[in-house]
Amino acid sequence: MSTVDTAWLRMDSEGNQMMIVGVAIMSQPIALDGLKEALTTRFLAYRRFRSRVVQDVTGAWWQEQEVNLDDHVVNLRLHDAPDGGCNKPALQGLVGRLSQQPLDPVLPLWQMHLVDNCVGEDGKVRQALIVRIHHCIADGVALVGVFMSMFGAHPDSQLHRPSEVAVEAAEENPWEQILLPITATTVKAIDLSSAMWLKSMRLWTDMPQMVGKIGQLGQTATKLALDAVKLTTMDSDSATRLKGKPNGRKHVAWSEPLPLSEVKAISKAYGCSINDVLMASVAGALRAYLRACGDTVDPACQVRVMVPVNLRKADGHQKLGNAFGLVPLVLPVGLEDPVARLREVQRRMDELKGGYTALVAMSVLGVLGATPKQVQNEIQNYFARKATAVMSNVPGPRTPLYMAGSQLDQVMFWVPQSGDIGIGVSILSYNGGVQFGIVTDDALARDPENIIRRFEPEFEKLVLLALMDEV
Repeated sequence: MSTVDTAWLRMDSEGNQMMIVGVAIMSQPIALDGLKEALTTRFLAYRRFRSRVVQDVTGAWWQEQEVNLDDHVVNLRLHDAPDGGCNKPALQGLVGRLSQQPLDPVLPLWQMHLVDNCVGEDGKVRQALIVRIHHCIADGVALVGVFMSMFGAHPDSQLHRPSEVAVEAAEENPWEQILLPITATTVKAIDLSSAMWLKSMRLWTDMPQMVGKIGQLGQTATKLALDAVKLTTMDSDSATRLKGKPNGRKHVAWSEPLPLSEVKAISKAYGCSINDVLMASVAGALRAYLRACGDTVDPACQVRVMVPVNLRKADGHQKLGNAFGLVPLVLPVGLEDPVARLREVQRRMDELKGGYTALVAMSVLGVLGATPKQVQNEIQNYFARKATAVMSNVPGPRTPLYMAGSQLDQVMFWVPQSGDIGIGVSILSYNGGVQFGIVTDDALARDPENIIRRFEPEFEKLVLLALMDEV
């Protein structure tokens, strides 16, 4: 097991389980046997889904074993709502409880719940598939890709086992692809080894020496070093009710899909990216929630979110493992004007583009996996104290997908929060829609639905202001 994967394995705590949690809403119920067939054909083709994790003082490794799908797939039925209508809150409650429940360590670290009788806000009865996979198996981008591979492009699509070439490619060390554009000399110069990184941590307080070393590097190495300094010396963000020590009890909520075409149109109207619009909407929703709770939101209030960035080279092959870095984005929650907030988010996003912060962050994860667990905990908690939330933004398929003849109506994933971070925000696009999801810790916010319901109004403010500007 790589040191990065090992780092994620060891991050489990009472406050946060390092699981990627997903919910897929199916238009029609699929049979349990149909799901098992898809798992056998697609999931179990990859060794990590057939292997348990073994650990000792020297490290961790994968040990392949016979898989009984009855140990990994649970079928249950959601209770009817008291009024016989929408029981989405019950489904969200179930997802929240499962988000805090550890996976069985004697088995491969994944489990799925097939949930019947899910009544939506439109009154239609659907089926939900709740997916839980430990982060040491792979990151969110890889797991969404593997999960989506269980679906076909047509109702009568037949699943086929991936080729041996694809399976072997999935097990390759992602570092080789990530560092390919950087010369060996540069890699040596920036010293990404565990020993040098730990040594550089002792140099934080000796900035003249750090600056002197930066001057010896080439342009790429200089940028890497500067981003490392920024990452390791960043100030804590503002203290709000969303920042604090989690207790491990989770609450989950997600929105109904927002037309992606509308988001694209607004991003074009303002001359910014779709991501800028979505991130500004998140900032506005957090601000509105804090004010609704009676909190004073200072104009200088800033909420830092750690955004996972995919570092894989696009080569057509699915890669498992963890090959991503974390980019710290500071949301200007204190700005009241929606357009000013959007412009500031755009400016900050542009500053992050072209940097090496994500690569530096991944090197930190690699170091954490090679250090004693106590040291790993201290370092990860240091970074966790600098942020309020983890936010992921995953682009999904643009066209509808099907499993066993049933259409996938909605899909949402959450990445785990590490250390003392207790808030996770997810944005996922699929089939012409984009959805917001949030997971909150009981110690910080017990009503995530009151945050979720504020995303769309914040977006609508940008729509209205864009229309007024045209007039």
